[in-house]
Amino acid sequence: MKQRSKTPVFPPVIPDIEEWPIYKLSEDRKAFIQEIDAFTQDRLTRKPTKKVTDLIAETVYQERIRIKEERWKVDPPKERQFWSRVRRKLIKYSLDKPDQEAAKNNAEILQTIIHRYSEEIVGTFRISTFRFARRFLTRFFNSLLQARQKGFWRFAYQKRLLAEKLIVEGELEKIRGLMTKGTVVVVPTHFSNLDSILIGYVLDLVLGLPSFSYGAGLNLYNTGYTAYFMNRLGAYRVDRRKKNGIYLETLKTMSNLSLQRGTNSLFFPGGTRSRSGKLEEKLKLGLLSTTVEAQRALYQQGKDQKIFIVPLVLGYHFVLEAPFLIEGYLRAMGKERFLKAKDDFYNPLQIIRFIWQVLSEGNDIALSFGQPMDVLGNPVDIDGNSYDKYGNLIQVRDYFVSEGRVTENLQRESEYTKDLAEKIVERYHADNIVLSSHLVAFAAFQMLRKENARLDLFGVLRLPNEDYVFDESVLKDVIEQIRKELYQLEDAGKIKLSTIVRGGLDELIKDGLTHLGTFHLKKPLRYNRDKAIVSEDFTLLYYYHNRLDNYQLDEVIELNKEALLTLEPK
Repeated sequence: MKQRSKTPVFPPVIPDIEEWPIYKLSEDRKAFIQEIDAFTQDRLTRKPTKKVTDLIAETVYQERIRIKEERWKVDPPKERQFWSRVRRKLIKYSLDKPDQEAAKNNAEILQTIIHRYSEEIVGTFRISTFRFARRFLTRFFNSLLQARQKGFWRFAYQKRLLAEKLIVEGELEKIRGLMTKGTVVVVPTHFSNLDSILIGYVLDLVLGLPSFSYGAGLNLYNTGYTAYFMNRLGAYRVDRRKKNGIYLETLKTMSNLSLQRGTNSLFFPGGTRSRSGKLEEKLKLGLLSTTVEAQRALYQQGKDQKIFIVPLVLGYHFVLEAPFLIEGYLRAMGKERFLKAKDDFYNPLQIIRFIWQVLSEGNDIALSFGQPMDVLGNPVDIDGNSYDKYGNLIQVRDYFVSEGRVTENLQRESEYTKDLAEKIVERYHADNIVLSSHLVAFAAFQMLRKENARLDLFGVLRLPNEDYVFDESVLKDVIEQIRKELYQLEDAGKIKLSTIVRGGLDELIKDGLTHLGTFHLKKPLRYNRDKAIVSEDFTLLYYYHNRLDNYQLDEVIELNKEALLTLEPK
């Protein structure tokens, strides 16, 4: 059986924090914001005057609706007054004005709006805060992941090294080498609000890389302590309520210009956490397009500096927000067919149980770094050289050349971005590490669906889970069928398997049941007092099942009539 090596811990690539690109960017924050303002204004004012006027009017309308219906504590002060002033100016300047005068007035209003957005988006980086956070996160993740097999009172004596609980795989040395050759953009899958913190920790203390600039949802700033740290750790704020063209263009400009300055970046191209629990299949192209535009701009400036894209797949046995996420997904998909489950979280006994589980359980987390690529999706070697699908060396600069020189062509770059997104999704699926909980959940839910083949998904989810027992012998048979297919997929380079998945079936099932949804009040699967396998929540079981839903594994499962009889309700 193939053994997994311990997660390596590398020395820092750049030991002096004051030389980090993110620190230099923070020190030059005022000039950077001015650069964002000017670039965004130039991009937007290329449009016809009438379209710019309509864009401003639409922005004012959307912002007034947002303030009325969805205000947050973290929102800038006096927002209502600000947008009322902008609206009055727009009305005053739009009344029977010649195009030239209207364009001048639009420019003035645009400048005000863009600057407000850029001040909101751009964060800072403080060395003292970073060092404190580094110490705190080491203790936090050790506490979260360590096994405490002898109870709460002896937890201080049961610590394991964090590196033993993190499964970090991929071409790590290549990624470290590329840090010295250009700018690295990490594009992870997104499952939990824990993702950014965890990735930042691994990039810093495991891979020894300088801090990355990363996007954080503005909602995370509603808590004072969270806001304090994020404001000082290089995070830029992303407000997903704001979908108007001016805000989105300002956000993209910030990403574009920071990449041109050599600031390593991290953002989630899926846009938000996976509601279904599935790997992303379609990416949002907004921020992703800035990597292509920034690469072209660098070539226009006569620089050979390249931008490298590194896909990253996160794998959890549990996701704390899973009940909320899957409920939102099912409500959007099923509408009236989905019935909201009762929330038992406020039961005091359940809360005590939850706290105990946090203090007593241990879990692995997998981080699988994919094949580094250039902004066109071509694989690169450790020196940053790009190769096409036939293994031929290519020059990325040539793809931005028109009539003998590098030129801006946003339509062409849009196609490059689409190709890049497809390559990233391919890597997500190929570099996904199957954990024991993923496989056990998939097999169990498929047993449930095949037994109830006449019901649609929502019919299956409404079945009374207290009446069902999953026959362990049948579960073993289903897992073995799936595992044979997984072996073939792994040999073809289309997926990765954790060590436990390759081991004995009894050990695999026990490990999967132990860790599946560790911190949830209702277990997706567990052993009951009679040592039978039951589920307390089919919806959560479906969420964890979805991690392997992209591989058509259901097609290899065959249940005979005798097996179906054993699955009848008890």
